Amino acid sequence: MTDGLLLVGASGLAREVLAAGITGVVGILDDDVDLHDTEVAGVPVVGPLALAAQRDEQLLVCVGPSASRRNVVRRLTKFGVADDRYATYVARSARVGTTSDVGVGSILLDGVVVTADARLGHHVVVMPGCTITHDDVLSDFSTLAAGVALGGGVQVGEAAYLGMNASVRQGVAIGAASTIGMGAVVLTDVPQQQTWAGVPARELGESA
Repeated sequence: MTDGLLLVGASGLAREVLAAGITGVVGILDDDVDLHDTEVAGVPVVGPLALAAQRDEQLLVCVGPSASRRNVVRRLTKFGVADDRYATYVARSARVGTTSDVGVGSILLDGVVVTADARLGHHVVVMPGCTITHDDVLSDFSTLAAGVALGGGVQVGEAAYLGMNASVRQGVAIGAASTIGMGAVVLTDVPQQQTWAGVPARELGESA
């Protein structure tokens, strides 16, 4: 494997990662042909995703939406990209407790705090200022927007999305592919593939 890193997705998340001070980035892959031979924050967009199979650099998938990020990784797998090709990025100002684990392909941006015995899966994205406390489990492809706070023992399902400044009570489970709205306060378990919002959070469309 050659030195260097390719970002996958010429996105806002890619710009966030670059602004956080990641080093070694030599290019960006994106399927939008209009972006080819342009630059994002001074980094060239060198070609489509399929090019990953022809190059040897490590990859970091910078696609914000959880389901879209999962789809991109599945496509790269079909191109022959193995798990050992993926990098993990933890910003210098992020803090990860010594008993916590961060899975391959995950991104933790500035000011993120992960305390004790938390488990973050593969390709998890945690935006700035989030707090992940003891025994939390974030499944693959889940996303925490800026300022999310999780109490202890929270479980976040695969490809779930928690909006900015949402708070989740200790011991609560967020189902796979569910969405939690901005500023929501989640006090009870959220089933999979539902959208909840409000204080306290309820499924959208449910009467108060």
